[in-house]
Amino acid sequence: MDKKTSRLQRAAKTRHTIREHGVNRLSVHRTPRHIYAQVFSADGTTVVASASTLQVDIKSGLTATGNVAAAKAVGDAVAKRAIAAGVTSVAFDRAGFKYHGRVKALADAAREAGLKF
Repeated sequence: MDKKTSRLQRAAKTRHTIREHGVNRLSVHRTPRHIYAQVFSADGTTVVASASTLQVDIKSGLTATGNVAAAKAVGDAVAKRAIAAGVTSVAFDRAGFKYHGRVKALADAAREAGLKF
């Protein structure tokens, strides 16, 4: 089993558990160049809020898009957009990625901005 397959299996297991609990989900995806975050509704069919380093308003204040500072900006933005949409509590879905570096920075920034998880 290769590295990507292992990550996808961890992600599927987490998503199944979150779906059983029936709560909104903050999902994170990272690539070497960008980071993306989406808040899904409890049933998983609707995107309530999203943010990424591809968006002009976030990208304009950054020197690079693949670092911890960019992840903090995305976490702050997605939290503010989710709260504006009426979502205050979510389950954190790290999509099988390790909880350190950019993923941890995004989560911490979202918590500081007011999301509870």
